[in-house]
Amino acid sequence: MGRWRDGRGELIVRGEGGERPPVRVALEIAASYRARTKGLLGRDSLDGALLLSPANSVHTFRMRMPIDVAYLDRRLRVVAVRTMPPGRLGLPRLRARHVLEAEAGAMAGWGLRAGARVEVDLQAPSPTTCSGRLSPPCAGR
Repeated sequence: MGRWRDGRGELIVRGEGGERPPVRVALEIAASYRARTKGLLGRDSLDGALLLSPANSVHTFRMRMPIDVAYLDRRLRVVAVRTMPPGRLGLPRLRARHVLEAEAGAMAGWGLRAGARVEVDLQAPSPTTCSGRLSPPCAGR
């Protein structure tokens, strides 16, 4: 994995056992202290997902929307997935090294659940990358 830098990429969520094609989601990466501290504060929506690294917990104080939170271990395996309304403090997950955030309900649509493994592609996102809202090119995924 190495260390990431602030920037953009794609999150790839693979179906378990190859039962469905992978879902590619636009990804923002917040690796610096400043970017992690800001996170989703002040936003009304998010197209895709935000990866906070390193991180093992989050809060939703001063947020405007409920979010899905996935805690990832060092191998990018999902430890837990939670939906958090604004004004909450999430408990730290001991095995978590990264946290993935998205609009509430998005992760279920991607098939992301505990035990799943994700990949991060740091190449420039393609025009067919799905947003968190399952845009038309991704509606059937």
